[in-house]
Amino acid sequence: MSAPAEMFSRLASFKSPRKQLTSWFDLDDLDPVLTVAFISLLTIGVIMVASSSISVADRNYSNPFYYLQRQLVFVAIGIFAALTVFKIRLVQWEKSGMALLLFALFLLVLVLIPGVGKTVNGSTRWLPLGVFNLQVSELVKLFLVIYVAGYLVRHGDAVRSSLWGFLKPMLMVGLAGLLLLIEPDFGATVVIMGTVLGMTFLAGARFVQFMSFVMIFASAAMLLVVTSPYRMQRLTSFANPWADPFDSGFQLTQSLIAIGTGGWFGTGLGGSVQKLFYLPESHTDFLFAVLSEELGFVGVSFVVLLYAALFFRSLKIAAQAERAGNYFAAYLAYGIGIWLSMQAVINMGVNVGLLPTKGLTLPLMSYGGSSLIVCCAAIGLLMRIHYETNGVSRQASKGGARKATRTAGRIKKKPATGVRAGGALL
Repeated sequence: MSAPAEMFSRLASFKSPRKQLTSWFDLDDLDPVLTVAFISLLTIGVIMVASSSISVADRNYSNPFYYLQRQLVFVAIGIFAALTVFKIRLVQWEKSGMALLLFALFLLVLVLIPGVGKTVNGSTRWLPLGVFNLQVSELVKLFLVIYVAGYLVRHGDAVRSSLWGFLKPMLMVGLAGLLLLIEPDFGATVVIMGTVLGMTFLAGARFVQFMSFVMIFASAAMLLVVTSPYRMQRLTSFANPWADPFDSGFQLTQSLIAIGTGGWFGTGLGGSVQKLFYLPESHTDFLFAVLSEELGFVGVSFVVLLYAALFFRSLKIAAQAERAGNYFAAYLAYGIGIWLSMQAVINMGVNVGLLPTKGLTLPLMSYGGSSLIVCCAAIGLLMRIHYETNGVSRQASKGGARKATRTAGRIKKKPATGVRAGGALL
């Protein structure tokens, strides 16, 4: 073949970036609301990390864009993780539930070994991996949700009818929570326990058993608070931060000043004063306060609406999976929705002074590789659930129910018991 003919042949076979992307998966198979909320939160997060971290990055690294550059790398890795997870069939995740649980427990033990885990501000939560530190609790959240979703499918009848069936996953989650408390990471423990309790309630656990465990967990949490001096200090400073505004209440008072300064429309992007070494962790745990100061009530409302869209879309995706008979996908979607929204609500509550400081990031927005990448992977799972559910429904509507079953990987048999009233899930 001559050189011109070969050149024209290559040009004819060239695919645009959009075509290359759609050859990997069909963009029409992505949930539009979930995708828009996901990309919007990532974008706003990058902008706010850049704005809130300039001063501290310049002081610590002589590079005002240090945190921005790293966050952009984390976002790229996170999107790649979401797309990779999207390509894996749900049946593979369901089969791997126990292995993921054991791996999560292994990581929780590994991080506590002296000389292995990295200690920051008195907490040993990170495994140093060279280029960045892996926060083990972030992976544990995702792995436990996958494990519990599979357990509820396999032992749903036992969860609904016997105390042991209900307690078994709680014991496994309790073991993980105990290891997290040793680090200590009380915030992650609260999120994990709340998520698992929500999943078991939707699975049809008896109300008496459910409320009994809630009361036990709440009592244990209060006991941990009153017996731990630093947790007790957080509680008292949360109750009245202005009693000690320059010590125990300093972070919360600075956060409240930032939020109050923002007003309706904010001081403008980059106009925050509190980020200038007044508000600690302004680009991580207290990013929401800087966002409130710079974008005001209007900007905050938009971000809250994005999280609400993500949560309610998760519920809808779960309900669609339940109607299609894929109960693992449904429980998984419910778990991810509860986890991400609960963590977002806690972070916002801490920033506005409604909850004691927990050390939790704002999902998909705060600076940090572990949280961002794992949250992106969770969104990828939601997209996969939507994809498989829609694939079943679409092919079944064309008379290809048998082919749809084969394409999705499996469809679970419907459990024998009834639907939880108001819960849409068995």
